[in-house]
Amino acid sequence: QVQLVESGGGLVQPGGSLRLSCAASGSTADINIMAWYRQAPGKQRELVASIHRIGFTHLSDSVKDRFTISRENSNTVALAMNSLKSEDTAVYYCNAQTPSYEYWGQGTQVTVSS
Repeated sequence: QVQLVESGGGLVQPGGSLRLSCAASGSTADINIMAWYRQAPGKQRELVASIHRIGFTHLSDSVKDRFTISRENSNTVALAMNSLKSEDTAVYYCNAQTPSYEYWGQGTQVTVSS
C-alpha cells in the first residue's frame, strides 16, 4: 500500500509560480514512476509530468517550457510551475506506479486567476 499526499496548491495570478509537492509513504520501495496529472472542469484528466526512479523525466508539450518535475528526496516529488496561465487551472493529482498497482493522491486545487 502506498499513500500519497499533495500540497502546495492555491490561488495565483497569471504569470506567477507555485510549487507542488507529493509525499509518498508506505511501500515506497515498490514505486517505479511518480507523476502529476491534472483535470480541469469538463476536461479529461491529462498527464502533466512524470519521473522515473532511474531519473528520466517527461513533461507534456503544454507545460514543458514552464514546469519542472524533480525529486526532493527518496519519497517526495515536486512540480515547479512557472509562468502560470489560466489554462493551468485544474485539480492536480499525484500518481505513483508500481509493478502491480498505481495509486492516487486526493488532489490539490490550482487556480490561476486575476
